[in-house]
Amino acid sequence: MAVKIRLARHGAKKRPYYRIVVADSRARRDGRFIEQVGRYDPIPDPHVIEVDLAKVDEWIGKGAQPTNAVSHLIDIARAGSEGKPKAEAPKPEPKIPEAYAVPEEKAAEVEEAMAAEVAEDVAEAVEDTEIAADLAEAARDDAPGAEAANAAADEA
Repeated sequence: MAVKIRLARHGAKKRPYYRIVVADSRARRDGRFIEQVGRYDPIPDPHVIEVDLAKVDEWIGKGAQPTNAVSHLIDIARAGSEGKPKAEAPKPEPKIPEAYAVPEEKAAEVEEAMAAEVAEDVAEAVEDTEIAADLAEAARDDAPGAEAANAAADEA
């Protein structure tokens, strides 16, 4: 009989909660298991990882094979039990591909160029606004009955 140490999913929809169990490899994921050796809750921050390392070592000694996910959780739990604070899954740093990486010297040049471009855009917008105001004023002056409206506006 092949024995695995694996995760059994429990909890609600989109709210997973896992038990770390020792089970026959032929059993269903959430089905019959031999023994529960820990639990893992990925929802809170930091994640809750509780593993009975003595039981895990005992089962591994008997030939049980931990899955990749459980091996990772066991490693985190071992690191946490060596005097570090509560075990928490490390968050990987996002890696920027070298094709997108910009050297520091070039970054300053790019920032200056972008600032100049934004300044140009703002100047164009102000100019467009002034032109639109002039056109609107001219349209009011050319409209029929504009003289009477302008005289009323001047009196007010």
